[in-house]
Amino acid sequence: MKKKEKFTQVYFNEADPVMEIDTHNTNLKHRLTAFARQYPDLCRIVSDDGEGRMSFEIDKRRCAFRLTAPYSEERKQGLREKAQTQGIHTREAHHG
Repeated sequence: MKKKEKFTQVYFNEADPVMEIDTHNTNLKHRLTAFARQYPDLCRIVSDDGEGRMSFEIDKRRCAFRLTAPYSEERKQGLREKAQTQGIHTREAHHG
């Protein structure tokens, strides 16, 4: 299966207390599976097609969408300088 054919879909409405997450994403599957094992009353595996796709139901109060604004140039420069003083190599140090 090509990467373009691997998807993650999230379904929920305002009335129901759960959402369904249908995904091929390996990291997300691992995280949701671990959460389902630890908190079976909040999350459960609905299906596993055996070909890489899994579906989960999860209490929608346990999920959040995080939007992150890009760093300003000033903040990026400050982080680069801090990394250099701590001996951490930055991407620019390796490539440019």
